[in-house]
Amino acid sequence: MKNILLLGFFFLSMSGFAQDTPQKIIDNFFSTYQKDPGRAVKEMYKTNVWTERITDDINDVANKVNGFSKDVMGQFNGYEQITTKKFSDSFVLYSYLVKYDRQPIRFTFKFYKPKDDWVLYAFQFDDSFDEEIEEAAKLYYLNLDK
Repeated sequence: MKNILLLGFFFLSMSGFAQDTPQKIIDNFFSTYQKDPGRAVKEMYKTNVWTERITDDINDVANKVNGFSKDVMGQFNGYEQITTKKFSDSFVLYSYLVKYDRQPIRFTFKFYKPKDDWVLYAFQFDDSFDEEIEEAAKLYYLNLDK
């Protein structure tokens, strides 16, 4: 019995050293976002100690995200991954479609790994991606030689 307890403590202590991947940070973000969007933003920024210098900006982003209330945007209906772009082993971008009754919003997460740990490098959101889709559908982007 004593060996089982020691083994359990060993695994618990090892989980404290586990490296969060960008995907795990995003999963945690959306888990919290469903309950408290502003808190989700603030917690995600805590992965990067350098963001302590921009707390007013982070609070502004959190307040804007909190503005996606049920009265303004309707019901939050989940999210879908749009794309992931890996620029190097130390820099990645994730893009998500966040679904509301009124309209979708795109969330873009950029992560950087300066040494051993992944940190949030940048977070942004917008609703202008429909213009990008329209642009991509224009004739000069289509392969008409088939």
